[in-house]
Formats: sequence, C-alpha cells, structure tokens
Amino acid sequence: MSRSSRGWSRYLCLLMCAAALLPGQSQLGEIRVQVKDSSGAVMEASGKIENTATGVVRSFQTDNQGLYIIGRLAAGTYRLEISRNGFAGQAMSIDVAPGASVSHAVTLAVSAAASRVDVVATTPLPGSDLSLREIPAPVQTASQQDIDASGALDLSDFLDRRLSGVNVNENQGNPFQPDVNYRGYTASPLLGTPQGVSVYLDGVRQNQPFGDVVSWDLIPRLAIAEVALVPGSNPMFGLNTLGGAVSIETKDGRGKPGTSIQPSGGSFGRRAVEFEHGGINSKGLNWYVAGNRFHEDGWRVASPSDVRQLFSKVGWQGVKTSLGLTFAYADNSLTGNGLQEQHFLTRDYASGYTLGDVTTNRSPFFNLSVRHAVTNALTFSGNVYFRYIRADTVNPNLNTNSLDESVYQPSAADQAALKAAGYTGYPASGATASNTPFPFWRCIAQALQQSEPIEKCDGVITNSFTKQNNYGLSGQVTWVTSPGGHRNQFTAGSAWDRSSLSFQQAAQFAYINPDRTLTPVNAFEDGSNNSNGTPVDTRVNLHGLPQTWSLYATDTLSVGKAWSFTVSGRYNRTTINNRDRLNPGGGPGSLDGLYVFDRFNPAVGVTYSPVRFLTAYASYSEGSRAPTSIELGCADPNQPCILPNALAGDPPLNQVVTRTFEAGVRRAEENRLNWSVGWFHADNHDDLLFVSSTQTGNGYFKNFGQTRRQGVEVHLSGRIRRIALGGNYTFVSATYQSPETVAGASNSMNASASGGSPGFDGVIQIQPGDRIPLIPQHLLKAFADFQATKKLSVDLDFVAVSTSYARGNENNLSKPDDVYYRGPGTSPGYGVVNFGGRYQLHKRVRMFAQVNNLFDHHYYTAAQLGPMGFTSQGTFLARPYPAVDGNFPIVHATFYAPGAPIGAWGGIRVSF
Repeated sequence: MSRSSRGWSRYLCLLMCAAALLPGQSQLGEIRVQVKDSSGAVMEASGKIENTATGVVRSFQTDNQGLYIIGRLAAGTYRLEISRNGFAGQAMSIDVAPGASVSHAVTLAVSAAASRVDVVATTPLPGSDLSLREIPAPVQTASQQDIDASGALDLSDFLDRRLSGVNVNENQGNPFQPDVNYRGYTASPLLGTPQGVSVYLDGVRQNQPFGDVVSWDLIPRLAIAEVALVPGSNPMFGLNTLGGAVSIETKDGRGKPGTSIQPSGGSFGRRAVEFEHGGINSKGLNWYVAGNRFHEDGWRVASPSDVRQLFSKVGWQGVKTSLGLTFAYADNSLTGNGLQEQHFLTRDYASGYTLGDVTTNRSPFFNLSVRHAVTNALTFSGNVYFRYIRADTVNPNLNTNSLDESVYQPSAADQAALKAAGYTGYPASGATASNTPFPFWRCIAQALQQSEPIEKCDGVITNSFTKQNNYGLSGQVTWVTSPGGHRNQFTAGSAWDRSSLSFQQAAQFAYINPDRTLTPVNAFEDGSNNSNGTPVDTRVNLHGLPQTWSLYATDTLSVGKAWSFTVSGRYNRTTINNRDRLNPGGGPGSLDGLYVFDRFNPAVGVTYSPVRFLTAYASYSEGSRAPTSIELGCADPNQPCILPNALAGDPPLNQVVTRTFEAGVRRAEENRLNWSVGWFHADNHDDLLFVSSTQTGNGYFKNFGQTRRQGVEVHLSGRIRRIALGGNYTFVSATYQSPETVAGASNSMNASASGGSPGFDGVIQIQPGDRIPLIPQHLLKAFADFQATKKLSVDLDFVAVSTSYARGNENNLSKPDDVYYRGPGTSPGYGVVNFGGRYQLHKRVRMFAQVNNLFDHHYYTAAQLGPMGFTSQGTFLARPYPAVDGNFPIVHATFYAPGAPIGAWGGIRVSF
C-alpha cells in the first residue's frame, strides 16, 4: 500500500472513530411548538423548557406565527412551560427520542386565574418527575398564578379554598395557625394533635421533630412556585405520610426574573408589603429574594398577628450541573383567642373566652441542593439542610379544678396570710357568687400560704419553650432506560435526618379579670403546692435526640402509550433518645427512654390510558409514623396526664401504620372539560388516641385498634369562552373500628350522667362505626373566574362544609339538657363565598381587591366539649349547683372556633 493510501486509510479510520465517539451529534432531536388561543388564532407567548435529567433550562419566545423550534435536544424527558399575561399558563411533559422531531400544539385560554401543571415529582427531591398520566393517584397541583388569583392569605388558606378533600379547623383562632385536614388526616401547629400529613419544601421535611407539627407561618406563600398535594400513604414521602403529602417547589431567578413590590391593606387593621427580585446572567448564575412584612390587629378582640418572612436563593446552572443555596428566615408573633362558648359568640362574635394566648416562632433555614446529569439517562440530585426553630408560647386558661371549689370567701387562715402580707380590702365574711363576680382573694391567699392554689385560683398560665436544631441530608439517582422500546424510570435514594431538641414547660396560677385577661400570682405547679395533700408538679424539661435514616426506591414502567406500572418501597429506621433533665435516670415519672422504630412500607400502582386524555388508575400503599416525644411522654396509665402537654412516664407505643387503596378515572384535555372520579379506603392500625385512665380518670396516649377513612372524590372543571368554571365534592366517612373507653367529662352520656349523676366526670364508650370528631362527611367547593376584559378579571369561590361532631363527643351521643350540658355537641355546617378582582392598569402595574365571606355569614370551623366557668352575664361561677354526696356538679358546654366575618382588602403590584 502506498504512503498516500495509508494516509487516507488513517484519515478514514479517525473519521469513523470520531463518528463513533460523537453519536449524539446525529442523535439530537427537536421540539416544534406552536401556540394558539382558544379561537385557533396563533399568538406570541413566552416559553421555558427544562431537561428533567440535567436541570438545564432554556427560555424562548414564539414568533408572530406562534412558532418556535427548540433544537439540539438530547434524547430524554423535557418539561415545557408556556405562558402569556392574561392567559392560563400550561406545563407539560414531552419525551424526545434520539433524532426525533416532536411537534406540539399548545392552546392557551383567556384567564388570569388558572394554570395547568401536568408534571409532578414522585419524591421530595427533584429529578423524578412523571406526567400525571403515569401516576396512579389523583395528584392535585397548583402554580403561583393559581395561589395569587385565589386571594389566599397563605398556603393553608389556599389548600382550604381550592383543593379537593381539604378543610381547616381554626382551633387556635389565628389565621396562620389552622389545623389543615385532608381526607380526615391532619397537619397542625398544635402539639398533641395526631399528625397524618407530611409537608416538604424543596425536598426538606417541614414537620418538626417535636410532635411532627407544621408551623404554616414559617412557609412563605410569596416564594412558592408550585405545590402538589399527593394523596394516600405514599411511602416515598417518608414518615407521617398517612393521608397525604404536600410538596412545595420554590421560585428561583431563572423562573422569576425582574422586580416587584406589593403594598396592601384593609379590614381588621391589616397592613402588608411584599417584594421580590430575581435575575440571571450569562454565566449561569441566578438569584432570587423575597420578603413579606404583615401586621393585622385581628378581627377578634386582642388578637394581633405580626409576620416577618425573608426568602432567598442563589443558584448556578452549568451544562450538566446545577447548584442552589437557599436561606430563609421567619420571626412571627401570633395571638389567638381559641374557642368560645356559643352564647357568648351570639352576644359578641368577636369575643374571647380568655385572652393573651401568644405564640412566637423564630426560624432560620439553610438548604444546599445539587443536581448533576452523569449522562442523559442517569441523574443525581441531593441536598443538605439545617434548620433552627424556637417557639415560645404563653397560654392563659380557665383553671377547671376551681369550678367545684369554694373560691369566694377567704377563710380565717387566708385572711391572716393576707393581713400579714399587707393586703387590705378583702371581705371578712359574706363573699358569694352573687356579690363577687370575679373572685381573687382566696387565690392570692393560697399562693401566699403555698397551700392549694390549684383549687382556689380560677386561672392558670402555661408557658412553654421549644428549641430544635434540625439537620440532615438526602440523595437519589434516577435512571431512565427504554427496555424493549418501553420507557422505564427507576429512582433510588437515601435520607438521614437528626435533631437536637429541648422542651420546657411550666404553669403559674392566676385569677381571671373582668376583661378576661389573667393576673398571675406567686404560685407555680412545681411541687411547692398541693391538691388534697398531693404535690402538684407539671413541669417538663426534656431533651431529645430523634434520628431517622431511610432507603427508598421507585420504578415506573410505561408500556406503550396506554399502560404504566409503578412499584415503590421505603425502609425507615427511627431512634428517639429522650432525657429528663428534672428526673433523670429512668423509673416512675421519668421521661428517660430510648426507642427504636423501623418498618418497610411498600406501594404498587397501575394506570391505563386507552385514549390520550382518559386515564384509569388503581394503587395500594402503606405508610407509617413513629410516636412523638409528646406521645411517648404521656403513655403510662399509672402516670396519666391532665392534658397531652403535661408529660409523664412512658412505656413503649407502637408505630401507626396506614394501608390505603385508591382507584379512579380522570379526563384532562387542554382548555376543554376536565373531570375525575375517585375512591379511597384507608385503615389506620395502632392509631394513637388520648384515652381515660382507670386509676385517676385523667388520660394518656394509647395505641387504638383501628380507625378508617374512606370516601369518594369528584372533580369537574372547564372553560366557556372567557369563563373558567370548576368544582369538587368529597365524601369522607371517618370512623372508629375498635371499641375503647375514653375520657368524657363534658359528654352528657358519660358513665356518671348515665348513672343518674349529671355534671360529674365520667368516661364514654366508643363503639365500632362511631364517627371521628371534627371530620365533616361532605365538602363542596366551586369557583368561577371571569376575564371581563383584557385588563379586568374577577373570581368567585364557594366553600361548603357539612356538620361534624365536637371533640369530646367521640361516642356521637352527647345531647344538651340546658342544665348541666349546653350546646348540641356538634359543629354545624356552613358555606362561605369569597370574591376577588384584578385590574391591569399598565403592563407593569396591577391593582387587586379581595372580599372574604362576602355575605358576612357567622360560622364555626370546629367544636369541642368542655367545662363552663362563666354565667350567661359573663361573670365567673363556681359550684353552680348544690352538692351531691359531698361533690359539686358543674356546667358543661359546646365551644366553637368562629370563622372570620366579612373582610375587604386591596393593593397594588408594581413590576419592573
């Protein structure tokens, strides 16, 4: 062979090698997008496409023919978002095969109040996105645009207004502290409430280590880009996912460039200002910062709220790698008046039973996230986080122990103590309920003597302090393959979370003033005082080290365009190391303990789409939650708690395990009629319940045999020209499935009342089939969004909730006799209409107004049975009836959580 031939041969060989080494150059695909409005006319629009494997984002603008060609795309799955002012945005998932050209037509409907999100992450971390068609559950999604258009105050308010199966109980009486219920499971800020819904923000669990509580005021609504409500006991979302999970994705500078500021104000002394700023440069650096300063006097007496939230994120996007660092801070002070008795609400709807209940939350939060595409098919994502939470509470309450005591006339010993202390003006004789509407002399005297203020003081102030250092890391890999031409997505990961927490609680005796505030005295429930000779000590000083590590995996195989099969599983191992700083060393009354809980939770599901816009689904899943420190600390029948927040000795409890079946059919088509019908059935095994102690009549947490939540959900939405209409209905049957004896002191059918002695403490019997309190059977929501002109849009939404049983009426039998028992023992159904409007004054200036409870309906979101300490005139009353066998019966009533009356707000948003 000649030298020339050998040269050409080497050249040809190198050329073939280069072709072999660069196959992607000939395997790149493209997506051809065309955007039209609902009439079929082409239109310009903004777009964003993200490679779900690498996280790389490209922005674009369609031309005057509505066209844009997104070229040079590696094979894989892409998330496409299309938006334009005045139209409902859309997000969808598109698969691009090697070398393929995919055409996709998008139709945008005129609307300022709705958008579609068709892609959902199947784990808390990003990188495992699937289309809704492939997910075997009725996942609900919403965007920032949906939240803004609803006029909701925060995320919990939006969930209540728009999403199916959700309702709230405003037990605390503050708009930032609701119990959010989904299908009968709860995410609550209140310690001692059984938690059954997990909440994640950018992959970080928001359920706090102590009590699994969720502080909704720490989640900045302004920074939310998208939210998904995932139903069922999905094991991918870890512990506490019994009824569902809320997964939140926040904004960044890539998706939210520009600057805006929004002042607003209105009813109840509300004044607020929000700002946000984001941007991106040519080197891949992006940034976003948002802040919210909110103050409200509150619609109820003496119930102000101050919310200060800051959220920031700095990110960098390379060809295959993205990094993000988030810092957030909240410093909030929330005052809530809690429940009030029905007759007082009728007289003054804004009144409070006792005043001064304040919660202060402070929390800095750091989260470092990373995402790297090893190849177009293999992606890694992970995060490392740290969160510090400090919560201080002051909780003034009526001291129910005083209601059957002699609290009016100071005894000779009381008078001697008062005189020695320099007090004057106390009654020497003759003080009674009729001439002493708010007694306090015996309380002061008993405090001076360190004797029995628990019986003679009509008030008690509980102070608590919680400090939590919560940190952890998680990581996962997602591998997308095409075996036999069928798309398969496999995700596997691990997570580790650890916390160091301290909880302190102390109670101080007080007396109630005519304005329902409390004045403390120098006496505490610290063992220095007694009740009938027994020291009273409810102090808590607990240090805990909870830790959880998890392994999980999920695999979805899509066979053709019709079938998708999903198999998932997660193993969790939780250890809780509690140390009692008041009574260390174990033994009776000590909170010391080391607990270990572990479990593997599986899930399987299938979807079938015979045509593009119709999908049937079915699934089975299991979830679990470990008992919290507050439940472990109040689990001994020999050391019962007066309330769940007074901890005692702790024998072991079992994990709660939920097994859920789902099935349904849904139809989703762009800008046409969308509907879904679904059925769910969830059984809780070893549920936790606060039950009565046979030794003392107080209570403790105990594993309850079984509870059940089952029902049907129906959703319907669509558009008619410029009107978007939608609604959903949920039926929930939440029942006990095992018999049990529980405390029922204020229940008219307790053992004492049934035995002929009404007005006394007693227990009640739960029977299988009894409904669980505070869970309404029927929920109905509807909305209408009308784009009146290109600049003006209005929306109307309606929420209706049926009757539910009051807490304390677990046997569903309590009825009023208007003597010893007042109120029906239920929370009546209600309906509320809200109205909003937005006007685009300029392309950079938007005005808005919101009217909540348009028809000023008085309604109640929750109810509870409890002892009544006041007369109908509002004065304190002890021993309202004569003694029976030496004991004094007391009055019991139904207390309600009132909803806010009509309120109107307005503001202006300036963007530049």
